[in-house]
Amino acid sequence: MPLTVAVQMDHISRLNIRGDSTFALMLEAARRGHALFHYTPDRLSLRDGRVEARVEPVEVRDIEGSHYTLGDAEPADLSTFDVVLLRQDPPFDMGYITTTHILERVHPKTLVVNDPAHVRNAPEKLFVTEFTDLTPPTLISRDRREILAFREAHGDIIVKPLYGNGGAGVFRIAGGDENLAAVLEIFEDVYREPFVIQRYLPDVRKGDKRIILVEGEPVGIINRVPAAGEARSNMHVGGRPEPVEMSARDREICAAIGPTLRERGLIFVGIDVIGPYLTEINVTSPTGIREVRRFGGADIAALVWDAIEARRTRLS
Repeated sequence: MPLTVAVQMDHISRLNIRGDSTFALMLEAARRGHALFHYTPDRLSLRDGRVEARVEPVEVRDIEGSHYTLGDAEPADLSTFDVVLLRQDPPFDMGYITTTHILERVHPKTLVVNDPAHVRNAPEKLFVTEFTDLTPPTLISRDRREILAFREAHGDIIVKPLYGNGGAGVFRIAGGDENLAAVLEIFEDVYREPFVIQRYLPDVRKGDKRIILVEGEPVGIINRVPAAGEARSNMHVGGRPEPVEMSARDREICAAIGPTLRERGLIFVGIDVIGPYLTEINVTSPTGIREVRRFGGADIAALVWDAIEARRTRLS
């Protein structure tokens, strides 16, 4: 049955469609005959208990430079839609958190993907700490004494913002580096939250694997190799994607976290794995669909929609 689908996203005009997972999901929805509507988070409203947004019907095409056509924007009650895709990019700030509170008012009558309450309660760098047997030594704190003690214990460390994304604000402080105090001063001025301090993993030179899970099952993987002279592997900062096979350890990690993802309604998730360690669980706006497909992997957009349609049927 065709579904009515509203996509809460950054404006479609800004997408780089070659690597954008939201666009891949929209293309697959259109291929299946679902009616697509587009709106940005600033158009979301809560009026007398009703969740509304000014939505535009949207047509999508896999043509760079001509990838969309928008109709006229009209106010709509989101409880009348079958599905809302929660897909705007982080930062995971109070604006983002507020949208999850509002969308929670219509879920699950309108199926919000991923479940907004669990998106709010599972920020990438905090959620992962529920699985300490899978993760590298990690400290979340802004207490300088704790941070200095962690650095003393582990030597080579990574310092990054708790709610950052795309590799922004990530620093490697190698053993003997005298810049830690200066980095902490910057973080203290910019961020009110604690910081993430993690033991540096030399295996990152071999790549940072992105594994995509649908309904808690691994369905695709790519490796992201840092550029020369970089400690960050994010493709936003020059990381190079390449094909890679799932290891036994990768499957062990997925098996350990899969049941929790399913229970929390986290249908589409991307995890980051460096060497034997799980480093992040991305639930807000995970990426990697198009890169996996480009290297001959699964059609993950189709698998996500299979999962959404199955959940939608169970709700009917």
